[in-house]
Amino acid sequence: MSLKLSHLKLWSRWRGVAKPSMNRRILGAAATIAILTFGAKLLSMVKDSAVAASFGAGDTMDAFLIAYVLPNFVVGVISGSFNAALIPTYIQVRDREGRQAAQRLLSGTVLISSILLLGVTVALALLGPAALPMLGRGFGPAKLQLTERLFYALLPMIALSGLATNWGAALNAGEHFGLVALSPALVPVASVAALIGLSRTWGVYALALGTVGGFALQLCMLGWALRKQGLRLWPRWHGYDKPMRVVIGQFVPMVAAGILMNSTTLVDQAMASMLAPGSVAALGYGNKLVNLFVGVSTAAIGTALLPYLSKMIAADDWAGLRHTLRTYSKLIVVTTVPLTAALCFLSPQIVRLLFQRGAFTAADTQVVAWVQTMYLIQIPFFTLAILFVRTISSLRASTILTLGTIISFTANIVLDYVLMHFMGAAGIALSTAGVYLISLCFLSFMCYRLIRDK
Repeated sequence: MSLKLSHLKLWSRWRGVAKPSMNRRILGAAATIAILTFGAKLLSMVKDSAVAASFGAGDTMDAFLIAYVLPNFVVGVISGSFNAALIPTYIQVRDREGRQAAQRLLSGTVLISSILLLGVTVALALLGPAALPMLGRGFGPAKLQLTERLFYALLPMIALSGLATNWGAALNAGEHFGLVALSPALVPVASVAALIGLSRTWGVYALALGTVGGFALQLCMLGWALRKQGLRLWPRWHGYDKPMRVVIGQFVPMVAAGILMNSTTLVDQAMASMLAPGSVAALGYGNKLVNLFVGVSTAAIGTALLPYLSKMIAADDWAGLRHTLRTYSKLIVVTTVPLTAALCFLSPQIVRLLFQRGAFTAADTQVVAWVQTMYLIQIPFFTLAILFVRTISSLRASTILTLGTIISFTANIVLDYVLMHFMGAAGIALSTAGVYLISLCFLSFMCYRLIRDK
């Protein structure tokens, strides 16, 4: 009898060791996402290097980036807001009511998101001639005409990228992270292919075509993955039930927050367009390396954490939630601060290696390296802020996120205006780090206050 009890104790201990803790599961998911996202971002850097060699840092790239910013803004606001509103409720419905109830919620959410994306696409098509001169205030007539043509060529990406983001959220909610993290690689691959095959005859329009084609390929890949998981692809309305009301109730304030948060890019590029020619392009190139690391950290930490944080909150595991926040805050600081210091030190060499060829000159390298150094300072602040944003989203406290983005938006305008007069485009880049530091202080304070109240 005692031997049997001993075996049972040993088996119980083995199960406790073998069964992964929540933090280990998060770390495993984050590592998978980070590796695949890093690969996708590296391909994007290859594309950026090809773009730099083809078009340099002059008027053509200024026009393309201003044309791209509005479609990208819409996708970030609508799709990002729906995902943050959907995933916590989707997981709760799936765990408590089953897969069919979760499928109904997903179908209805995708329907609403698709209608919004198409509606905004039409609205932008009508408002573009009035909006683009405001974003490119320093552009001449020929440069503004090129911007408008590229803008209309890029508009289809709104519906394609938006729907892909919705489908990716459903896969992430089911903890199928790998393909979602890898799928964005199709955009730079298609862009490079279009540049190689069409740039001599189509010029910068080849880049626009490749971008839209890449988003279409990404959508096809995620649709295939959803079908493999047994989920229906096409949107369908199942009524305005309680889960849908919860999602919509969270979505509305998150849209307001998303508009303000994503408006920082609009503001930055609009202000850069009033500086010397090529300043918008300098901001774009200077942000490429930062986007590599910020994109990896956002995907790895933000995407991996949200489903697990939602599960802990649904189970009222507040001690586990606090432990997870402490663990990942320390991990982020230990990894990002030395990385940021090294990248700032090597910034000129990195820009020279990545971009200085063809139409991209040594003078462009000096300007972009200084802008890049200022952008790099944001990495620790941004990554920590994402941790608290995902926690607050899981707690469904979207009004706090809205208030936080109002503070960030105001700080961005003030810091942009002040610093650009002293440092030019580099001042706009430095203001971004200041904005994320302010945002981090506010969000961390409010997050711990929420958890304490729970």
